[in-house]
Amino acid sequence: MMSFKLAFKNMKKNMKDYVIYFLTLVLGVAIFYIFNSMDAQQASMVLSESKRQIIELMLQVLGIVSVFVTIVLGFLIVYANNFLVKRRKKEFGLYMLLGMGKRNISVILLLETLLVGIFSLVIGLIVGIFGSQLMSIVVAKMFEADLTGFKFVFSEDALIKTVMYFAIIYVLVMILNIFSASKYKLIDLLNASKKSEKVILRNSFVSVFLFIVSIIILGFAYYNAITGITKPVPNDFLLAIGMGIVGTFMFFYSLSGFALKLMQLNKKWYLKNLNIFVLRQTNSKINTTVFSMSIICILLFFTICIFSSAMSLNNSMTSQLKENNPADITITKQYNLPEKYISSNGNVTIEYTKEEREDSLIPIMESLENVGFDRSNFKDYVEISEYMTEEITPKETLGKVAEKVLTDFPALEVNSPENVLKLSDYNKLQKLYGRETETLADNEYIVICNYENMKVYRDEALKNKTAINVNGKEYVPKYEECINTIISISPQPIETGTIVLPDDAVDENWKFYMLLSAIYNGETEDEKQKIEDKLVEVSSENDTVNTAVFGNMSAFTKITNYEASVGLSATVTFIGLYLGIIFLISSAAILALKELSDSSDNKERYKVLRRIGADEKMINKALLKQIGIFFILPLLVAIIHSIFGLKVTSIILAVFGKQDIFLSVVLTAIFFVIIYGSYFIATYYGSKNIVKEDN
Repeated sequence: MMSFKLAFKNMKKNMKDYVIYFLTLVLGVAIFYIFNSMDAQQASMVLSESKRQIIELMLQVLGIVSVFVTIVLGFLIVYANNFLVKRRKKEFGLYMLLGMGKRNISVILLLETLLVGIFSLVIGLIVGIFGSQLMSIVVAKMFEADLTGFKFVFSEDALIKTVMYFAIIYVLVMILNIFSASKYKLIDLLNASKKSEKVILRNSFVSVFLFIVSIIILGFAYYNAITGITKPVPNDFLLAIGMGIVGTFMFFYSLSGFALKLMQLNKKWYLKNLNIFVLRQTNSKINTTVFSMSIICILLFFTICIFSSAMSLNNSMTSQLKENNPADITITKQYNLPEKYISSNGNVTIEYTKEEREDSLIPIMESLENVGFDRSNFKDYVEISEYMTEEITPKETLGKVAEKVLTDFPALEVNSPENVLKLSDYNKLQKLYGRETETLADNEYIVICNYENMKVYRDEALKNKTAINVNGKEYVPKYEECINTIISISPQPIETGTIVLPDDAVDENWKFYMLLSAIYNGETEDEKQKIEDKLVEVSSENDTVNTAVFGNMSAFTKITNYEASVGLSATVTFIGLYLGIIFLISSAAILALKELSDSSDNKERYKVLRRIGADEKMINKALLKQIGIFFILPLLVAIIHSIFGLKVTSIILAVFGKQDIFLSVVLTAIFFVIIYGSYFIATYYGSKNIVKEDN
């Protein structure tokens, strides 16, 4: 009973020391609960079965991520607890001096850890429960769910999971505290406050040399990352990651000596106020935390890239869905199947029956009606032909640019036939899609392309006025850039290039595919879903239309494109937010605890400053400068890394459409200001209290 009272009083007395620890625990618990309560959130929404399946798959992925998050938070909480124990060594020494045994100290530590854990767990769960209601709105908006029956949601499973995971972490912390207390020696505890971290100084000339080398390594890393990512086996990209890690470590290893040498050149600034003290203290901190500063910088880099890329991907996929799906369904069918198909590498051989070959000559709508589908289910439809000929290849249409494309995309088959459309068929499609039609002179052609990574090369070839030869006649481009539209509906912009020629330039013998695009005869989503269900009924052994419908035909529909796209973007976004917030909290907490620990170790040095005439204003200003440098430095390096990292992720994510990264970067900056800034402010005021004269 006495131990409990003492533990409770100690917790109240040392609450200012527990601020960072408590803040980290509360945020960790709240975030963990919010992302693990999404199964209960979806239960309050009116969702289609396919959307519900997508959310369930997303929840499975988040469950796996939660295990990793628990490990990260576990290490963070243990690290924070070690700081708190270190702060109170003198207090424990006084207990032992008054006759208290190590066992009693262990009990007090155990009870304090338990009290702080329970308190932070309760507060974190309250924050998480209310925060999860906001998450419900976000999920509903993403999946266009009906929230008319929305009610306050509480997830028992998330509660149990959160309590269980954090209980395991707290038990681990308690065991470590008991183990630490058993090794205490009275003399070490009483003198703990007098021990300060040894100041480490490195040879300034060696530091300058290593600093220059680190900049060169990072420069090569940035270059290899951007150029290596476009290659099929991105060895240069993997090398860039390794060089980036090594360069970051060398940068922080050499920075303090380089900065010290640089600042000493400006004697007026160097000798002003307490700048000598600030610089020497910062120099020592960086030298003694090279590894942790490098890890924090890399964590912040990952946080920026994950946050920005996840939100950019979500915005890009959502905004382009409507543009890429102006019709309800697109069905394609290969025309005039051969008896046998052999792939170019000889690894795949497909033999077609006589019935399949005969069916490949029948138009798509007729084939649908033959299996019982009524064309009245379509309000409007267009059926066209796509053509291929060895006369028109990427090597011809790209001209001089073809060599550049092969450098960046060696796997591209530049001698394979291009897709070709008649102008009249192209205009039929565009009328159905509600878009502008085109006219061509008898010697002109246009190119359709919306896949950004390929469009840049297509546009360059068109600006070069690249001419193509068809049946002995030369055709020149009408425009200096591609037309950004589609032929077939799709979840993402995947059109890499289709050539549109005047009708009389296209030989019917080139016919290779038949394509049908249609708009359903229904206004609401339910009505359109019923029509889609009819298509599923006439399919053979399929439960979705976005597969081979039957025989030689395949289809993509707007409904399934939307659901697949939204499901992917939601999963990536939530995982990005989940990991990003945890990485950000971890980085900020480690920096905060390190600064608080240093302030505790260096109390004697601040006393010396007071003895030589420094007032509290000068000391607080010096403290603010130190903490500011310590927080800003890894963030600044991470931001520089991220400029190139986001360029790489934009290239990777280009398959999902053009990435508008600006808004995502702004939102990421707001997150950083709120979370990182909160830790910075808490650290400054905590450190100021530690070094006060009355401490």
